[in-house]
Amino acid sequence: MKQIYFISDAHLGSLALKHSRTQERRLVNFLDQIKDKAEAVYMLGDMFDFWFEYKAVVPKGYTRFLGKLSELTDNGVEVHYFCGNHDLWMHDYLSKECGVTIHRHAETLDLGGNIFYLAHGDGLDYRDRNWKTRLLFSAFHSPVLRRLAAMLPPDRFIPFGQGWARHSRLKRIKKDVPQFQDDVKNPVGYESFDFEEEPYLGEDREGLVLYAKDYLKTHPTINHFIFGHRHIDLDLMLRRDCRLVILGEWMSLFTYAVWDGEHLFVDHFVEGETEL
Repeated sequence: MKQIYFISDAHLGSLALKHSRTQERRLVNFLDQIKDKAEAVYMLGDMFDFWFEYKAVVPKGYTRFLGKLSELTDNGVEVHYFCGNHDLWMHDYLSKECGVTIHRHAETLDLGGNIFYLAHGDGLDYRDRNWKTRLLFSAFHSPVLRRLAAMLPPDRFIPFGQGWARHSRLKRIKKDVPQFQDDVKNPVGYESFDFEEEPYLGEDREGLVLYAKDYLKTHPTINHFIFGHRHIDLDLMLRRDCRLVILGEWMSLFTYAVWDGEHLFVDHFVEGETEL
């Protein structure tokens, strides 16, 4: 059996990240190194920092990444894309142009005899259920608001969405660096900033862990839960025969998981590696 790879949260095109072109090339290098060993690649959301499709327009850029996805699928590698909260407005561009299978909801799949529950994770985290989060979640998933957004000119709405995503990331600047001056006409160099994520909260408080434990009570056959979204790399045994993995991200950690038919490994991609 060939290997199955899992990655998430590259946030390609983020205006708040330094060296975004280098980041894209690193991701492409990873995909290039696994192309002959992979049976399938599962991308669990937020590979783009902002994505919105019109009928005849998609955000510009990402040519290296999209080209590599097309190469993978042309060579028989399955590529599955789970929409995240930054790229849930996908339509059919990646499926028609790149051969990618789009998933809009969590999926339970049998992969080599083991049962995997795969999801981005947005909306599952119990801690995200305050009224502001519920309101945004409902708005972003509203078909009516999507149609209204599609009526706006792409050259206005897409930059607006990218700016919204940038603002969200800049709120995570470490407290010991200078305050970002949010002036598009005269921005501070992004390379001077470091970002911090909320650390792992423990089994009794981590939302995706609590969700998986509850879900497992009524779906006891699941062997692996794999999520993105949280930007932490977590590998946790929930039961003797059930494991939970949160995939981290591809902005600084460059983490991934791989299933070889018997074992699930979690690792960091380092440029120049020959064994993945």
